[in-house]
Amino acid sequence: MSEAKPEGTMFGHPKGLFLLFTTELWERFSYYAMRAILVLYLVDKVQSDQAGGGLGWTEADALSLYGTFTGLVYLTPLIGGWLADNILGQRKAIYIGGLLMAVGQFTLAAPHSWMPGLETTMFYIGLGTLIIGNGLFKPNISTMVGDLYPAGDHRRDGAFTIFYMGINVGAALSGFIVAWAYTSFGHEVVIDGQNVFINNWQAGFFCAGVGMIISLIIQFFFAKKLLGDIGTVPAAKVEQRKNEAKGEVRKEPLTKIERDRIKVIMIMGLFTIIFWAGFEQAGGLMNLFTNNFTDRMIGSWEVPTTYFQSLNAIFIVVFAPVIASIWIKLGKNEPNSPIKFALGLFLLAVGFLFMMGAVLEMGGDASVKSSMWWLVGAYFFHTMGELCLSPIGLSMVTKLAPLRIASLMMGAWFLFIAAANKIGGLVGSLIGHGGAVEEQLANAMAIFAGIAITAVISGIILYLMSDKLVDWMHGAESKHDSEEKALEEEIAVTAEHEAIKR
Repeated sequence: MSEAKPEGTMFGHPKGLFLLFTTELWERFSYYAMRAILVLYLVDKVQSDQAGGGLGWTEADALSLYGTFTGLVYLTPLIGGWLADNILGQRKAIYIGGLLMAVGQFTLAAPHSWMPGLETTMFYIGLGTLIIGNGLFKPNISTMVGDLYPAGDHRRDGAFTIFYMGINVGAALSGFIVAWAYTSFGHEVVIDGQNVFINNWQAGFFCAGVGMIISLIIQFFFAKKLLGDIGTVPAAKVEQRKNEAKGEVRKEPLTKIERDRIKVIMIMGLFTIIFWAGFEQAGGLMNLFTNNFTDRMIGSWEVPTTYFQSLNAIFIVVFAPVIASIWIKLGKNEPNSPIKFALGLFLLAVGFLFMMGAVLEMGGDASVKSSMWWLVGAYFFHTMGELCLSPIGLSMVTKLAPLRIASLMMGAWFLFIAAANKIGGLVGSLIGHGGAVEEQLANAMAIFAGIAITAVISGIILYLMSDKLVDWMHGAESKHDSEEKALEEEIAVTAEHEAIKR
């Protein structure tokens, strides 16, 4: 958001990109480590005078709390984005948000013996602090990635793909490391004459807090050198200074160009809901299918169900650089954002064709297990679709959002993902509960087919709309090199219309 430009490049990108990559990697490590054990901690009914043990909630209460938490995680970036745009600036918002998240993690890590009778109260305080900190951190780190590149720079989409890889490296690491933490620092106790192992969930939360501290330290020591003044001044003030320098006074909240560009963000947001509602079946319906209907045996060893959840992160780490290099090599022939989104929807549909194949292989007999390779293929194509859509969506918002509300619009973008998660849960629940296994299998087939058909139709509609959406971008991805040129055209077009009317 600043006029000052950072110096230095690495692999064709500003060095600041790799600073933000590393900062986000450890922040996402912290978040996903905490998320991985949250419900497990809540439902663990084993209590201990020593470190470890849970709160003993019911599964229903734990899942309800989890849904509320994830919803607020995607809501608070709206507030955090506005504060950064108008008061704090992106850099300061990240520091404050990261510090609050670390405090929240360490509050959750406090042993129960430190606060007898107040365990639940301290849990809510820690969770609330995490939510507030996330709202300040999440939209602003993404916005700063976009600020590294001038308008019209074709490296931007590739940059967000690289940045997105950092998210998934952190996510992949978190599951392994947090599992090591809560098991290694656990202990055995004798209950009713039996040895019971108590997982030390607090050690897991502490591990997540350490990840957040690492993220803050990296940002603190290297931000000035590698980012220059990017993110130090609120975006609204930067734009005000530019307008004053040009002798312009803003008489309306948004120009026609800005309104058109926001329309593009809103329309693309609707399509991203469709994608994520299907994609998020990975943690729900597809996870259930893996556990109940998939042959996971390799020789005498059964692959744990949760291992398949790591496929997405692994595929992203491996293929994100490949996709990023493809966008760069295509140069002027690189497809625009709507086309990339449509491609992502088509790839999502292909993934669900694999899931349909898995069901067909069973022939309606629930006692027959489908091959695990159907799942591997589904996760692969879903990941390829994600790489065509998710980082491109982040990049698109930074291209199109008006300067003074860029972080606010990034927060709005996350709301679409929040809606998708809720819708995805409702869709997955259609498999039914308590019915015959064959009935659940038939319902799964209908859901997989329904998502695939919806994704294909949506992709076709978006493809047909792409030219109009690009027009509404007013040069952000086509013939203009800068917003100034787009504004010049708007003035010229307006003058022409006025001449016609006269």
